Amino acid sequence: MNTDVRRTLPATAIPDGCLPWTTEHTRRWTRVLPPGWIPVPRVGLRVLKLVLLTGALAALGLTAAGLPPYLATPAGLLLVLLQLRPEAVRVWAPPLALAAVVLRPAPVLPVLAGALLLTAAALAISATRLRARERQREAALTASGGVTAPLPDADRPIGRGRFLSGLGITLILAGVPVMATAGLWDSSEGRAAAAVAGCFVAGLGVTALLSGVLGRRRAAALRAAPAPVLRVLVRGTGRGGVKVFAADDVAGLRPLFTVGVVPLDHDRDNDTAVVEEAVTDTVADLADLADLGDVADRARSADRLDDDRAEPLREAVLYGTPYDGAEVVLVSAAPKPGDPPVTERSSGPVRPLSEGGVRRRLERAKRAAARTAADDEEHLGLVEAARLTSPVPVRRWRAGAVDRLSGFLMVVWGVLLYWISTDGDVGLWKDILVVLTGLYGAFRIPVKLCWRVTADRTGLWLNGLRGTTHIPWDDVRSVRRESLELKLRWHGDGSWTVSAPRWARLQRRRGVTHPYDVLAAEVTAMHTDPALRPTGDSEERERGRPLWPLAVPFVLAWLTAVLVGLTGFLDG
Repeated sequence: MNTDVRRTLPATAIPDGCLPWTTEHTRRWTRVLPPGWIPVPRVGLRVLKLVLLTGALAALGLTAAGLPPYLATPAGLLLVLLQLRPEAVRVWAPPLALAAVVLRPAPVLPVLAGALLLTAAALAISATRLRARERQREAALTASGGVTAPLPDADRPIGRGRFLSGLGITLILAGVPVMATAGLWDSSEGRAAAAVAGCFVAGLGVTALLSGVLGRRRAAALRAAPAPVLRVLVRGTGRGGVKVFAADDVAGLRPLFTVGVVPLDHDRDNDTAVVEEAVTDTVADLADLADLGDVADRARSADRLDDDRAEPLREAVLYGTPYDGAEVVLVSAAPKPGDPPVTERSSGPVRPLSEGGVRRRLERAKRAAARTAADDEEHLGLVEAARLTSPVPVRRWRAGAVDRLSGFLMVVWGVLLYWISTDGDVGLWKDILVVLTGLYGAFRIPVKLCWRVTADRTGLWLNGLRGTTHIPWDDVRSVRRESLELKLRWHGDGSWTVSAPRWARLQRRRGVTHPYDVLAAEVTAMHTDPALRPTGDSEERERGRPLWPLAVPFVLAWLTAVLVGLTGFLDG
């Protein structure tokens, strides 16, 4: 862990009278954070799970006491608003409770009790978060000592929230036709499913539109007048955001909050900058709705560890008052020495980190660091062992026992899906989902069973569904086994992945090395030391053939089995 500030901010970039946000000030700020049981967003994956849970609750609501979709779905979406936009709960919850009582879809007393309980709980939680926001804002204003300064990007167009607003309108327009198709279904289950799906999509559209509008309004309000300023420390998270620390926390022990940011390039044309900011804004905001930011980051920077040691702390000036959901601007020292300061505006809301959340993250980071260190040590040992081997004309690796086991497990999974698809209580829309999921498995099985990696003097050859891919040695970025996956990456954002079971404890006890670890070590040794690379040219037959012909029988078998099962059910 870094114990010093390696990137300092020039004095000319610090507004006159700007005070440091010290540890004492931050203690007052963290003491007024919401209680640990309040659902404050911290990572995108949790929000994704919440959205899925919302859908489940809506479906359960349809089967419990005959609650109609137009009430069950908004009730579930209330949980999403509690997580993302608590200020909207005051507008959303009372009409929902009133509709439940007036429309009487079930016996009055249970509906009334449930509506009042849900409304009261939602309003209490949202009020707690909103009160905490005001206290955070007051604590930050006190720490600033009343010092304000004009924002460095006050005269630039605001791209904040544009994409989310457009996405929200699109989802609303998409949800309405889905709801309109409810009357076209023959079964009551199909009509209910279409209504739930349409209401849910439209409700997510309303949430996205609201998020975009609120984000844009707060960004505009921040630039309407000189904003409070504080001196802080920042560190990049590697996911298009930064962690903010107290100015005297030079060891980076206690991150206060995270915020997605987009850098401003004043040398570029304003219209181009706005478009690029809108794209970055999209990634940051959607990361609140799903784990998309993490997925994109793994593709871009998986060849390095994403932890707090990746970047040093940097001095920065924070414009605005930080609180849960706030918009801010940061002027920080450049990551590279000698470069000018970097101005970044928030592309997502401020997300405070509670004491419990920080402790849990540190514990997870320690466990992950221990696993990473053990994997690195094993990988380096295997690489050194591979360096002792002599070059060969051509080197080949192919699917083995662990891959056949993985293929067998996928076949078992397909059998279970087939059993589900022939169940008379499933419904048409679930049948479609089962068929599509099975088709995905049918295309993956040949890759699992027949993948091949060939190395010759020119580089690596990979066989896939559509054909072989050639990666020159100079384009190879990394080859590592990560958890259950073997990942090969090359320049140009190219990647290739296969997965198979792995039992780390059993392997250590038996002294067995996973085949993916051996392959990764040997390819790494060849990549780093040209003297170990193969000396000959591989022939076409050695590189493997396209795998799509092998996928055709699996696809036909799956479709035939599903159709036969459905036909038998209909005849019965």
